Amino acid sequence: MHLTVKQLRYFMAVAEAGSISGALPSLNVSQSVVTEALRKLEEVVGGPLFSRHARGMTLTPAGQLFLRHAQEALSAFSRAEQTLQGQPSAVRGTLNLGVTSLLTAYYLPEKLARFERLFPDVRVRVVEDRRSFLQHLLIGGELDVAVVNVAGTPGLHGPALHSHALDTQALHTRTLIRSPWRVWLPAAHPLLRQGSVSLSDLAPERALILNSDELEDTTALVLRRAAFREIGVKTGSVEAIRSLVGLGLGVCVLPELAYRPWTLEGDRLSTRPLEDDLPPLEVGLAWRRGSQLTAVAEAFLKIMNLSS
Repeated sequence: MHLTVKQLRYFMAVAEAGSISGALPSLNVSQSVVTEALRKLEEVVGGPLFSRHARGMTLTPAGQLFLRHAQEALSAFSRAEQTLQGQPSAVRGTLNLGVTSLLTAYYLPEKLARFERLFPDVRVRVVEDRRSFLQHLLIGGELDVAVVNVAGTPGLHGPALHSHALDTQALHTRTLIRSPWRVWLPAAHPLLRQGSVSLSDLAPERALILNSDELEDTTALVLRRAAFREIGVKTGSVEAIRSLVGLGLGVCVLPELAYRPWTLEGDRLSTRPLEDDLPPLEVGLAWRRGSQLTAVAEAFLKIMNLSS
């Protein structure tokens, strides 16, 4: 799990306001979004940052220490953005960007919005497709860069972990974040009483499967180890899986990056960390070896590194 700029901003807003509800007007997001972000942040740092009480929230000693570091980190990020923003006229042209559907929905939008805000004279052309086809377009020079799962590439973990790993003889890759796999469970499911879940615990369950070429190797590993009693639904839609889990029609194992606690219908679902060691989803950048990156592509790489 990793820290994000958004988590730091939510943390600082709540610390200043003294409550989540008091911070919401300045954040323009729902209370559940801030609550979930703070929960994940406290998981990362390994302890509570706030003391909760009837009148609101106050920083713990660890929270006060973390606040100083958060202020320094956000200040550094702001200075970096201002440096880039001071040179927008120097970067013009078109960015041909590839991305897979999972990352289009759950990772790219905020980063792309920041890039377009900093570089208004750049036209962004986005191609969404399977990772294998995006690799073909990168090697052929039809894309400048792609945002994909780069897991299993040599140089990151030694030998390739995935049979469908990117061709690193033809492509450069750079990991931005690593998203661990978690078990998605309907509210009140008995396994929620456990702090973590093993794949063997899922044997009595109906499996819900996300069809995604980026995830299919790890999904196959999950199916072998879990020995689900049956496969319920296979779909290419994360939202469909979220709704099915929320309705209690099955469970799934997916990267944390795609998790949201509410379905479109208003049903709640929860997650538990996996005890099994599975290779995380590694969100990263890929571009062709041996070709000079354009100024536009270089600017995009810088923004993605800053906001990861």
